[in-house]
Amino acid sequence: MDVRLVYMTADSRDEARSIGRALLESKLAACVNIIDNTNSLYMWDGTLQDDQEVIVIAKTNEQKLPALIDKVKALHSYECPCVLSIPVDSGNPEFLAWIRDETSG
Repeated sequence: MDVRLVYMTADSRDEARSIGRALLESKLAACVNIIDNTNSLYMWDGTLQDDQEVIVIAKTNEQKLPALIDKVKALHSYECPCVLSIPVDSGNPEFLAWIRDETSG
C-alpha cells in the first residue's frame, strides 16, 4: 500500500491553510485536515517551549513524499518543521483509490 498520512504542525491557522492549499493545488495531497488550538510542549535549543500550534494532516502517496516535504519546507516559517509520514496499511478501498487518483500525475 502506498498511501500515506503526513502529520505536520504549523505556527498558525493561516500558515496551515496556505501550506494545505499549496499541497492541493500542486497535486501533492488529496486532502488536508487542519486542527486548531493544539498545545505543544517541546525542547528547542535546550529550552522547554510551550506553544499553541495547528496540526495539519495530509493524505498522499509515497511517490509524492519528497516533493511534499520540499514544498512544506519552502513555505513553512519554522527552521525545522515537523513533517512525519505514516504508512496506511488498510482502509476503505474506495477512499484509498480516491487518494491515489487525486495525487496521480
